[in-house]
Amino acid sequence: MAAPLAPQPPDPQFVLRGTQSAVNAVHFFGGTQAQGCPLLFSGSQSGLVHIWSLQTRRTVATLDGHGGQSVTWLQTLPQGPQLLSQGRDLQLCLWDLAEGRNTIMDSVHLESVGFCRSSILAEGQLHWMLAVPGKDSDEVQILEMPSKTSVCTLKPEADAKPGMPMCLRLWQANPGPRPLLLVGYEDGSVALWDISERKVCSRIACHGEPVMGLDFDSQKTRGISGSAGKALAVWSLDGQQALQVCHTHELTNPGIADVMIRPDRKILATAGWDHRIRIFHWRTMKPLAVLAFHSASVHCVAFAADGLLAAGSKDQRISIWSLYQRT
Repeated sequence: MAAPLAPQPPDPQFVLRGTQSAVNAVHFFGGTQAQGCPLLFSGSQSGLVHIWSLQTRRTVATLDGHGGQSVTWLQTLPQGPQLLSQGRDLQLCLWDLAEGRNTIMDSVHLESVGFCRSSILAEGQLHWMLAVPGKDSDEVQILEMPSKTSVCTLKPEADAKPGMPMCLRLWQANPGPRPLLLVGYEDGSVALWDISERKVCSRIACHGEPVMGLDFDSQKTRGISGSAGKALAVWSLDGQQALQVCHTHELTNPGIADVMIRPDRKILATAGWDHRIRIFHWRTMKPLAVLAFHSASVHCVAFAADGLLAAGSKDQRISIWSLYQRT
């Protein structure tokens, strides 16, 4: 008797077109029942940030603050309709989006021209911490915002030589007052920094190629990273702040540009250089779907609070997916 055919992966719920440039960053704002239909922000190679209504599936505004230089990272702030955009022009812009305003309130000049995306950690309603690539190629700078006060510079020990930081993830153990930073490095390692102590708590070799993206589940104290190579690495953090690799998952093709765990911690998505979005069960890492919609590298993935998935690609399109939704 023939084995049953595997179910065909679904089509996107819809597709957003009109960036006229490769899409390097996507980020949802809203999406909870209280906030209604979410907005989607996308950052393009041409330096523009597009704000999309997912009801009309059209842009509601375009932000031009990076002088035509590629936008690499987008993040909204928890205290209101404010957006951070990071560009290859070495500027990190803070936008005021309240009441229809689309103005730059402030900016941070970055010292590094690399591809490393920044990270934030909210500290109540008024203050937040910002991690950015530092002046020297192996450094990470920590700033207190919105004052832009330098907290510290995190520089690896002289004999470590991990290369450039490639991706950053600030987080805080709950309960716990100490901010921590996960860094994926050029040499394929992932390190955990204690910002208060300005020291590396733990470092593990995860990949043979640069780490291109990582995400962390602070409830399970478990994370995942993807690289320019063919493996996804799953790692955990014990009570003594020691990282250890749990297992690796071999992929068909090399190159993971981004990885994100859904807010409910049930599934995760990866953005592949091979044009594909891959969906995995987070607890077991069982492959669930390969979404072969895009015609060029997928650069970024993001989940909304309600579980909707967006993926941005070099093919200038943003695909929106509703997958394995919670019941």
